[in-house]
Amino acid sequence: MADSRRLPAYSEPSRANGKTESELHMFALVAALVFIGSFLLAAGTIIGMFLAYHDKMVAALTFEPIPQETPVYRLRISRRRASPSARQAAPAFAAAVLAA
Repeated sequence: MADSRRLPAYSEPSRANGKTESELHMFALVAALVFIGSFLLAAGTIIGMFLAYHDKMVAALTFEPIPQETPVYRLRISRRRASPSARQAAPAFAAAVLAA
C-alpha cells in the first residue's frame, strides 16, 4: 500500500524560478566562500605590502628635510656714464633736408 503522505525524494521548488532549496543553499555557500576568499586575499596583500615596505614608510614619516637658508641676492647695479666725446657730431642726413 502506497502512502500518499510520503515525502518526495527531491526538494520541492521553493522559488518562482524553479530552483530547489538545496541549489539555493549551494549557491549561497559558494558565494560566501568566494567573498571570504577575496577578502582574505585583499587583506593578505595589504599586510604583505605593509611588511615589505614598513622600513620605507617609517623612514618617509620620520624624514626631516635639511633646513635650507633662504637665498639672499645682493644685486649691484652699475651703469656706465657717457663721457663727453672729443669728436664733433656728424651733420644731419642730407636727404632729410631735401624732404623738408
